[in-house]
Amino acid sequence: MSDITQTSPVYVLVHGAWHGAWCWSRTIPALTAMGVSAHAINLTGVGERAHLLSAQINLSTHAADVIETIRSHEWSSVVLVGHSYGGMVITQAAQRLMKELPGVLQRLVYIDAHVPMDGESWGLVQSEETRQLRLAEGARNGGVYLSQPDASKFGLEGDERDWVNRRQTPQPFGVYVDPVRVDNAALDRCHRTYINCTGNVLSGLEISRSRVKGNPLWRYMEMATGHDPMVSHPEALADCLVRSAEIAPQG
Repeated sequence: MSDITQTSPVYVLVHGAWHGAWCWSRTIPALTAMGVSAHAINLTGVGERAHLLSAQINLSTHAADVIETIRSHEWSSVVLVGHSYGGMVITQAAQRLMKELPGVLQRLVYIDAHVPMDGESWGLVQSEETRQLRLAEGARNGGVYLSQPDASKFGLEGDERDWVNRRQTPQPFGVYVDPVRVDNAALDRCHRTYINCTGNVLSGLEISRSRVKGNPLWRYMEMATGHDPMVSHPEALADCLVRSAEIAPQG
């Protein structure tokens, strides 16, 4: 799709850690049925691009995955959607989009995701205990990767848990320590939505939740699901995504 024929925003879906574009395979048909164009990006080093895993992959790599996908498709209007770690990615990508492709970004949507500020890495928006455990694991793995957890951690059970466990791949470690470089004031002018998944609250997201809940610059929404609603409740998530982008900005 190019900017010649595009009439509405494309929802650019960015997966979280250990996942890949595959995790959106149930949500995209639901969005399509609602008349929404959506595209799932597979970040470098995971999922179908797991063969590219290396110590050189960092947050800038993943932001570039997003930017170059938008550029190559010539999309003139996008809604960036980030799940979990994907919140780090869309934050960094938004900074570049505003500078390099002004007017293209319409809204940022964070699904149970991290919300970093300038200079913060993924590790720095988690608890100190979690950060130290993951830094130690990364060191044991030669600075290359973090091993995937069992999907039950995301509130999944049975076939859904097994489906995710079969597909998860190690996460590049470099993205854990690489800080975002953004203009906080510029981001405050973006239309932003946070979707909090309340059915399986992950403690590692508490810092981010506290930043958005009650903040008039954000649209705050909730889903009574586990951490992976794109797997467990794709139709409900699609509806929430569409509603999130229809809401007028505040502030």
